[in-house]
Amino acid sequence: MGEDEERFSSQTHRGGNGEEEESGRSLDPEREKRYAELFEQLDLNKDGRVDISELKIGLAARGLHEGEAEEIVLESDINHDGLLDFQEFSQYLQAHERRLWLIFHNLDRNHDGRIDVGEIQHSLHKLGVEVSMEQASKILQSMDRDGTMTIDWMEWRDHFLFNPLHNMEEIVHHWKHSHMFDIGEHLTVPDEFSERERRSGLVWRQLVAGAMAGAVSRTGTAPLDRLKVFLQVHGSASQGKNLWSGLRGMVKEGGVLALWRGNGINVLKIAPESAIKFMAYEQIKWVIRGSKEGGTLRVQERFIAGSLAGATAQTIIYPMEVLKTRLTLRKTGQYSGMADCARHILKTEGVRAFYRGYLPNTLGIIPYAGIDLAVYETLKNYWLQRYCVDTADPGVLVLLGCGTISSTCGQLASYPLALIRTRMQAQALNEGNPKLTMVGQFKYIISHEGVPGLYRGITPNFLKVIPAVSISYVVYEHMKKVLGVGY
Repeated sequence: MGEDEERFSSQTHRGGNGEEEESGRSLDPEREKRYAELFEQLDLNKDGRVDISELKIGLAARGLHEGEAEEIVLESDINHDGLLDFQEFSQYLQAHERRLWLIFHNLDRNHDGRIDVGEIQHSLHKLGVEVSMEQASKILQSMDRDGTMTIDWMEWRDHFLFNPLHNMEEIVHHWKHSHMFDIGEHLTVPDEFSERERRSGLVWRQLVAGAMAGAVSRTGTAPLDRLKVFLQVHGSASQGKNLWSGLRGMVKEGGVLALWRGNGINVLKIAPESAIKFMAYEQIKWVIRGSKEGGTLRVQERFIAGSLAGATAQTIIYPMEVLKTRLTLRKTGQYSGMADCARHILKTEGVRAFYRGYLPNTLGIIPYAGIDLAVYETLKNYWLQRYCVDTADPGVLVLLGCGTISSTCGQLASYPLALIRTRMQAQALNEGNPKLTMVGQFKYIISHEGVPGLYRGITPNFLKVIPAVSISYVVYEHMKKVLGVGY
């Protein structure tokens, strides 16, 4: 038995802080009694076994997510019958308590048998997660039953007893979901997932929830998006048009459904883009992290990984971006569908046409992602420090507000590149005009339309930000409930 396990045994033997683990598989009477009481509480039909539905009810009564029940059964059901008898139940708790004790011992830097705010803050700092004293206090208060502002072994053990966490990284992710503290959370940079979240399928359920939210949001704001693309491409020719006349002209040309031209492929590319971005992010994160197995990336590292992952995804799905622009700008009857449009481009312009505007598109990712993330973090931290002294949760409306402002700032910085990209994608539609490079497009716009020409179409783009964010949030939260995502 190692030094830490000996300490676990001696610590758990003293003063009711748990019970001594004997050298074999047996339990001492005090611990067995405690396990038996817990087992009896969970065994609702008193048949001597706990099934997954009983465990879910028991966890819900303790304020825990029902999804943890599947993980507990997976780890403790030795004979794989889907039921837990007392021996399986007690063996799981015994092993889990040992894990919790080792984590507790590592957190307790001064070895006084208690964890304080400073020790929580230090442990998060070692994992690259910076929190304020107020936020660390909020985490501690969620476990502190006796109001001492410290956590002893019993409080730690009881708090995590039915939470199947295996290491400090997973506990940090549990705190992240429970308290929403600052680790650079935003749509620009993909979320960090623990190994347990990956095993349970949470990753893909969350990606599906995000894809559904994106599909509904893009469909809801498609008319404004089409108007933006129209204004970007036609530039000075559309100077006399306002929002209303632009939308009215589209309806007059192709009916009400014309407002949604190009939306089909815009929705279709969400799934591959999200999946590629996530997989690329995981690989890039592994390269950055290197040998620091289990380490969490700092915000700056996550920005780099997120930007590279975004560029990778865009490189692979970029031909769909070109198709989206062409289908959005098409006249009635010009193409019969996506495949017909792709065939026409390939036949008349060649393969290279599918990557027109790729350079400004890729360059635009960096300022957008960087400014979006920096503004989001700054606003959220300012709000937490100024208005959330007693809580680490700024609230849904604040986070939506931070996201909207940061997204708007990111778009302001990258919009000229996005406009040039769209013009390059649509060059073949403007017959007679020269095929310009990125720099050529920039010079042409400045000389013919001035600096405001670089921001043509930005009004409908800004108008769609708030409804897009709001629709995304509502649908995402609903899908999370349907798919069982979250804690």
